[in-house]
Amino acid sequence: MIYLIPFLSVIAGYLLANFLQPTKKKNLKLLLAFSGSFLLALTVSHLLPEIYAFSDFSHTELHSQNNIGIFIMFGIVFQIVLEYFSQGAEHGHVHGHDKMNHIPWLLFISLCLHALLEGMPVSQHHHLAWGISVHHFPIAIILTTFLMQSHLNKISILIFMLVFAMMTPLGTFTANSIVDIVNYQREITAFVIGILFHISSTIIFESSEGHKFNLAKLSAIVLGIVLAYFM
Repeated sequence: MIYLIPFLSVIAGYLLANFLQPTKKKNLKLLLAFSGSFLLALTVSHLLPEIYAFSDFSHTELHSQNNIGIFIMFGIVFQIVLEYFSQGAEHGHVHGHDKMNHIPWLLFISLCLHALLEGMPVSQHHHLAWGISVHHFPIAIILTTFLMQSHLNKISILIFMLVFAMMTPLGTFTANSIVDIVNYQREITAFVIGILFHISSTIIFESSEGHKFNLAKLSAIVLGIVLAYFM
């Protein structure tokens, strides 16, 4: 299931964008707000405590904790750099409808790398698969709609979305299979926490015009937090 759920969420978003062609940006922004708060709450309430769960007060362990904080900051900075190439597609911020004759490779590589890294902690933290799935569903809708409006041919869009859908399960499989990665699982998880912190907080603040909160958006955020708490 940890491999299937993230894959199906992207496919579901792709199919929804193709067959229903959603045009109401308000609804998509509410869905983004929900996904951002769900992902952030899941990270704060489950993922972050778990990497500190086996701590004591020895000098060695305190030094290790400091290293975890550094890896979290590296993750935040890495995601900021990654968004320079992806145009912010990880949090639904894509724009422009110029006709494209080929796959936008910088966008493609950046998104795939982001999704691959997100999948690595899932091997040890299975509940994160749900958070990533909820996060990827609206992104897949927005991304597919963007590619369609850019007049990229249907086969290229399908290939783009299929590969993107496989990246998170591939990250999980890689983390489970390669011994050297397993030995650094704590540091990798901290790095991904930094990525998720940046992504989820950006989603929350960018999901409405002028960064203003309203009742509908606040309700979506609260719902995401409550559901994540009971995961």
